[in-house]
Amino acid sequence: MRWAPTGSPADSIRQDDGVTDADAVSRDPVPFPDPAAMRKQYRAEGLAESDLAATPVGQFARWFKQAATEAQLFEPNAMVVSTAGAEGRPTSRTVLLKQFDEQGFVFYTNYDSRKARDLSENPYVSLLFPWHPMARQVVVTGVARRTGRDETAAYFRTRPHGSQLGAWASAQSSVIATRADLEAAYAELEARYPEGEQVPVPPNWGGFRVAPQAVEFWQGRENRLHDRLRYVAEPDGSWRVERLSP
Repeated sequence: MRWAPTGSPADSIRQDDGVTDADAVSRDPVPFPDPAAMRKQYRAEGLAESDLAATPVGQFARWFKQAATEAQLFEPNAMVVSTAGAEGRPTSRTVLLKQFDEQGFVFYTNYDSRKARDLSENPYVSLLFPWHPMARQVVVTGVARRTGRDETAAYFRTRPHGSQLGAWASAQSSVIATRADLEAAYAELEARYPEGEQVPVPPNWGGFRVAPQAVEFWQGRENRLHDRLRYVAEPDGSWRVERLSP
């Protein structure tokens, strides 16, 4: 005989087929979630012009620290990078920010990738930091330029050994036949450069620095009356702040 817990009939196990009474009751299928019905009420406190730092990078540093330490968001340095080639067809992907300062925002990639090819034809780029749990986002628009080889090499040396090998193994954005082919290429590199041995920097791999021309800080507010404050670069190197309607 099969053991059955005591309690209400709905909690018991039917010994003839092992199906609970609750399972035997017909249920309506779970309705498909309706995106139009998904709503969140955002925070009451907002972002005022008097709260802003003198420069957009200074303000970004404030929000980035809050996202990383106070909110403890998963990968707060994850950003959506949008590019468009000579034909103007946009593409987007998530990339990790690796450095930022007053000169711009830096990420690294394979120079043969789709985004790098786009940027060689059209250097204008948009970066989006989607910090949803904080009802915040930052949008950076600017011009991307390759970092120098010395800077690229210095960063490459900080990457874990496996990530260094991965930069060699992956011909990013190219079509491959199978996953096994990718793993075989990695295994070959792993044998050639075992742990502890220096891996050379791939010649077709490096960084892009996005020099900002405009940076928007978006704070979600109640009733969809969001705060949107945008820094715009002036010819003399200063920044103008303007408020956008939500």
